[in-house]
Amino acid sequence: MSIIRASVKLSPMRVPTDLSGKRVALVLLSAIGDVVHGLPLVNSLRAAFNSIHLTWIIQPVPHQLVRYHPAVDEFVLFRRELGLRAYQEVWRATRDRRFDLVLAPHVYFKAGVITGLLRAPRKIGFDWSRSRDLNTLFTNERIPARPLGHVLEQNLECLDYLGIPRRLEWDLGATRAEAERYGPLLPPSGQPTVAMVLASSNVEKDWPAERYPMLVRRVQQELGARVVLVGGLSEPENAVARLLPEVLDLRAWDLRRLVYLLAQSDALVSPDTGPLHISVALDTPSVALMGFTNPRWMGPARFGELMVDAYADPGERAVATREYRPGRMHRIGVEQVLEKVRLALTLQR
Repeated sequence: MSIIRASVKLSPMRVPTDLSGKRVALVLLSAIGDVVHGLPLVNSLRAAFNSIHLTWIIQPVPHQLVRYHPAVDEFVLFRRELGLRAYQEVWRATRDRRFDLVLAPHVYFKAGVITGLLRAPRKIGFDWSRSRDLNTLFTNERIPARPLGHVLEQNLECLDYLGIPRRLEWDLGATRAEAERYGPLLPPSGQPTVAMVLASSNVEKDWPAERYPMLVRRVQQELGARVVLVGGLSEPENAVARLLPEVLDLRAWDLRRLVYLLAQSDALVSPDTGPLHISVALDTPSVALMGFTNPRWMGPARFGELMVDAYADPGERAVATREYRPGRMHRIGVEQVLEKVRLALTLQR
């Protein structure tokens, strides 16, 4: 089940924009999940016009994830930690070129400033209601106003506006060299492999740590699965990992290694964090634990049937909002997650 439309009927009055041979810039800086949600936009542009030159302005951490992506000709890094110098670096890298089109789906001030620095006759962004931090002031064309939707859906609206067909493709898999490098980490097994991400960068998104040992034990005993830990090495993640000393721990600060491990897994369990969206992009059945952020806005783009939704109240009409709801992740029980893992392992990829 997907919350994203696979295609859209374009208005017969809209003439597709011809971008053949044009220079296009995409301003989509962070975070990891947002960058993953931008990949179908990138792939759709490349599929429609193979001759475009596509420049992506992006921050260093998500760049590690997509740096080999075949649809992108060039990356320009925005090093936010440098303060004002970060903007100067982008300006120096782009001042001698003129783009034909700038796409600005990242609706925050830092992205708006960069959009303003780029030289282009067309700068396309969102309307006032969906942009933030005065971001819309830096664009000169606005996609028509609509209710807030999923971030991926909004990215795809850039294509609708230009009359370009949508393609729900991510192309995020491991390279052959990565498969050779990381293959020994996860030897073949007769058991299904269930990967788990233990925490996020926001404690409000995290599932209670004490519930992981019980979940792991039941996944191993009742589902006959091998459990591996993936993700980062933050202290919240380390704290949970210490409760699971017998579980294979493959966590590291290496996003490309993470891509390989998730692609080799049969299922993932994760709160709302970057690895969840990477897993979904790789078509790995992903059990999303959602409570703090609205899944209709920032949830998994696929595998909706596997999501455990603690965000919505019983009987509540599900609509996309930017509202955060603290204190809800404790609503998710071990039995709920176990049943979703059981279902995930039945799905054929």
